[in-house]
Parts: sequence; C-alpha cells; structure tokens
Amino acid sequence: MSKLDIDWVRAQFPAFDEPTLQGQAFFENAGGSYTCAPVINRLTRFYTQRKVQPYAPYEASRLAGEEMDEARRRLAAMLGVDTDEVSFGPSTTQNTYVLANAFRQFLTPGDAIIVTNQDHEANTGPWRRLADEGVEVREWKIDPDTGHLDPAQLDNLLDDKVRLVCFPHCSNVVGEINDVAAITAKVHAAGAYVCVDGVSYAPHGFVNVDELGPDIYLFSAYKTYGPHQGVMVIRRGLGEVLPNQGHYFNAGSLYKRFTPAGPDHAQIAASAGMADYIDDLCAHHGITGDAATRCAGAHDLMRGHEVTLLQPLLDYVSAKNAVRLLGPAQAESRAPTVALALNGAAAPVAAALADHGIMAGGGDFYAVRTLTAMGVDPDQGVLRLSFTHYTHADEVQQLLQALERVL
Repeated sequence: MSKLDIDWVRAQFPAFDEPTLQGQAFFENAGGSYTCAPVINRLTRFYTQRKVQPYAPYEASRLAGEEMDEARRRLAAMLGVDTDEVSFGPSTTQNTYVLANAFRQFLTPGDAIIVTNQDHEANTGPWRRLADEGVEVREWKIDPDTGHLDPAQLDNLLDDKVRLVCFPHCSNVVGEINDVAAITAKVHAAGAYVCVDGVSYAPHGFVNVDELGPDIYLFSAYKTYGPHQGVMVIRRGLGEVLPNQGHYFNAGSLYKRFTPAGPDHAQIAASAGMADYIDDLCAHHGITGDAATRCAGAHDLMRGHEVTLLQPLLDYVSAKNAVRLLGPAQAESRAPTVALALNGAAAPVAAALADHGIMAGGGDFYAVRTLTAMGVDPDQGVLRLSFTHYTHADEVQQLLQALERVL
C-alpha cells in the first residue's frame, strides 16, 4: 500500500478502544506516545512469566535473557547499526548525563564543544557543564525570528579545537527537521564527533543511523510507542575510546560501557515489541526487504500520513493574528509538533481545550533556551499541539474546531 491504513494502525493501540478515552483526541504525543499492543503484551508476559534474574540456566531466566537480547538485536537492525552499538538507560536525559561524564574524562582543558539553543535541555545542559572542567563551550544560535538552525553559521564555530558537536534532529518546539547527514558530514570533515538528540524526530519514523552518520543518536522508547526507556546508539569508533562508565569488568562490552546502573530487564525485553509493531505494519502494507529497508518504508508511510494531516493545522494557525507559530509553516520540512506563542499564558488555553476533548499541554517543555532566544517568555510558555502517525484526520478537525472556539 502506498497510503497508511489508519484504521489498521489504530487497531494496534489499545488506548483507542479504552472507554475512558473515548471522544478525546490526543495531541500531546511529543511528551509521550500511546503504547502499541505488542509492547504491552511483551511487558505483561515478562512480568508474569519471566520476572527473574536473566541469563541463568533455568528456563524462565534463559527466556528472559533471550528476549532482552532480541530487543537489542532487532532495534539495531532497524537502525542500521551493530547489535552492541545499542544501549538502554532509564531516560535520554540520564543517558546524556552518562555520556557527558565520559567526555568530561576524555576531553582536556582547551578543547571545545558546540551546543545549540534549539535543543531540549537534556541535550544541552549536561554538555554545557563541561565548562566547569575548562572545556570551551560554543553556542550555535538559532534565528530568533524563525527558530532555524543555519548550517552555514556552524562554519564560523568549527576549528581544530572542536571535539564534539551536539544538536537535535528536530526541536521539540520549533519542529523544523535538521539535515543530520549534511551537518554530520561537515562536522566529521572538521575532525569532531557528533551527538544527535533524536527524541523529537524518532516518533515520526525510526532512522538509519548508519546512513545519517552521527557517532551518537539518542531517542526515548516511551515516545516511540514503547516502554519508558532511553535508547542510545553509540558507534564503535567513539564508544571504545570514551572512558568506561560501567562496572570495570564490563569494559569489554560496548553496550554495557555506558550503563552504570542495572538495566530494567522487563522494559528492555518489552522494547522488542516496537520492532514487532514495525514488522506488522510493514507486512500489512506490503513492505519487504531487510530490517533497515522495511523500517525506511514504514518511516515514509508514517511521514506521508503526518504531512497530509499537518498542513491544514499549519495553515489555520498561520492565518491567526492572535498566535505566533514557531518554526516552518510547511509540513514537509517539520515534524507534527506545533508550538504556538499566545497573548498570555498557554496553560489556561490548554485547560480550555480539554473541555472540548483535546489533550494538549502548555508550558516551556524544557526548551527554555529556545523560547528565550525567540522572544517568548518561558513563564508564559507555548501551547504545544503534537501528533503522530496514528492520529486520524477526524481528530485534526476536532482540534481545529476546538481552537476556533478557544482562541
């Protein structure tokens, strides 16, 4: 199929059959997605049948370990990387802190890193703290009017002192999709490593990390229809030279080097359900090939559906003088995460939308630096309307009607 079968998709998410959620349209997906049935089923099975210490010789333990290994193996195949280049942690924020601590030991005073003010705080705050160790922190600034992160401006920041560049695949309030492959190639040509925060993009299609090229790619499983885990890809060339952050006797295992705490066995095992869902979606739509090829096909189906639904929303808010749309007004160049600056606080407007069956949020969404740079008071915040591929066109119409009443 060349078009996403939205009815089939929604049938894979139990939330859409939940009586307490009937009549409500979910537009806060950027904060966390609904969970697909394969993940729920795997999590339930693990807790009922396999909630034991994994990797022991008895049956329940053997199966528990095998399912954890399956999750890592299948996600890695989808992402186009080696199995041991995928690590799990309690959240992307925590994973970034661990990585920043590794770079704290790896870098020396006088080295430089580049961060942006377009990021969620999780992919900028921990890196900025390296200034305490004598590392020079340079800021790649957005355009204050559009929120755009201009790659040409990066040329003015790169030199032989720069060891690492951190930027988002897309901002969680601006929404514009950055050209990861082109930016990464530029940074690598300058001799530096690349860390990409993919949290706000991954819900709209898993990417081929090998083709994009970054050394680190981070996203959150609970925003990609899965359990509350952070997923991080660390390519071997970087992962084996950064100081080990795990137990000393695990230093020889790449996927354990940046997991200092004991992993959540059940949630790692349940993450294989995300791969189940993508495989089922591909089978239903006739997408074939290896895991990475099928994943790319699923990505394109999802994005095509999202773009179709997103443009009417962008057209509507762009025509409203009372609101300011952050980021592009063209659906093709952004994720369906739409932040609106209002004449006043956003939280009460989100509350008013709830009375019309719209689940959305108002606040700063941990993008304080971005909002400040764009002249938006973080205390007033923005109204954020975010959806993903399981959103129905009827729900977008429900949102537009509610906005017309509330705004």
